[in-house]
Amino acid sequence: MNPSASALLTDLYELTMAQAYLEQGMDGTAVFEFFVRKLPAHRNFIVAAGLEQVLDSLSRLHFTKEELAWLDQSGRFSSELLHYLETLQFTGDVEAMPEGTIFFPHEPILQIIAPLPQAQLVESRVMNLLNFQTMVASKAARSVLIAGGKPLIDFGLRRAHGAEAGLLAARASYLAGFAGTATVLASMAYGIPLYGTMAHSFVQAHADETLAFEHFAHSQPDNVILLIDTYAMEAAADKVVALARPLKAKGITIKGVRLDSGDLADHARKVRRILDEGGLPHAQILASGNLDEYRLSDLIQVGAPIDSFAVGTAMTTSSDAPSLDCAYKLQEYAGQPCRKRSEGKVTWPGRKQVYRYYANDRHLDYDIVTTHDDQLPGEPLLQPVMKDGCRLAPSPGLAELRRHAAAQLGELPTSLRSLEPVPAYDTRISTALQRLAQTVDRRI
Repeated sequence: MNPSASALLTDLYELTMAQAYLEQGMDGTAVFEFFVRKLPAHRNFIVAAGLEQVLDSLSRLHFTKEELAWLDQSGRFSSELLHYLETLQFTGDVEAMPEGTIFFPHEPILQIIAPLPQAQLVESRVMNLLNFQTMVASKAARSVLIAGGKPLIDFGLRRAHGAEAGLLAARASYLAGFAGTATVLASMAYGIPLYGTMAHSFVQAHADETLAFEHFAHSQPDNVILLIDTYAMEAAADKVVALARPLKAKGITIKGVRLDSGDLADHARKVRRILDEGGLPHAQILASGNLDEYRLSDLIQVGAPIDSFAVGTAMTTSSDAPSLDCAYKLQEYAGQPCRKRSEGKVTWPGRKQVYRYYANDRHLDYDIVTTHDDQLPGEPLLQPVMKDGCRLAPSPGLAELRRHAAAQLGELPTSLRSLEPVPAYDTRISTALQRLAQTVDRRI
């Protein structure tokens, strides 16, 4: 079974609601929007990610004969619903912010405009795909800003929350500005540059550390990055220097070393001195080991001579903010705007557009959330991407989306780049949207 391809990857109530809609003839056009209610702790902005997978999921939406048979055998569903699902395809429209776009609470990053049963049935998977990648891209972007151009590598697969999470985390982090991934399948699937070194087990499997280094160098002559903290880091650095000359005679150059434990700043200084004095000024130092944006900041602030960083668990799981307070809510049905008024979860009604405004230095100044038909002079962030169930353009490709994300990060004002919470970005609600809310409230 491939869970990600199954239409049954949904919540039960999506199916039970769809059945009730059909029974009552409620198949008019609905508008649902995905947005985030509030920023996670320590976040000053969010990076949109996951749209490509959402569009792919919508394009492939269908129920197989086996799935329909299982639903029938469950005894929960009517023949009317099963007949509807038998020929179900997504026929709606989608508007969205491009992946890599920075956004803020209560700004919709995706709108689905489709017959109500369709728009309801896709809710769970849409939220699942957007929530996870947006969460990871937002976490990864913080490390990218702190690294200041030093390469960051995704090392997170082994502690990711499942196979799909590992793959999508590699994609989301690359989108946000990471240089590559150690996950082989992510490289094949998404064209992400592939990086890797060696594990402590490789050294331990050899009777001698130098022999382990030599064997690895002969096996991977174009990618000789040696892990030197299995036993004693500085002693291993001396062995690297001693091995460099005989390897060079064979046409093999030691590309770098990896540090994975201890006081990385102190070890990096000592190893850098050993390498430089040993005639290896070109050999780079890669650091790993429970790194996140806070540890990166500490290392960079003290001037640790580290050339690149491998970031794993903290990024892949977004450990300090492992979830988003996101929502996928009905904003309009059959031409009538609607809103939720639950305590603490009030929504703005109707289909919307977000306009962005820039300061004179081209940094973000403020956003305005307004009704979809309100024409404002700012930059509209939501763009049509699907019409009648068909994409309006080919996928832009991950490289192009990555460039867009980099441009977006470049437009962040200095205050929002901070790792600590700062006053919220100026997101305004237009007069038109406020009036619409008042109109809806009177009707309710």
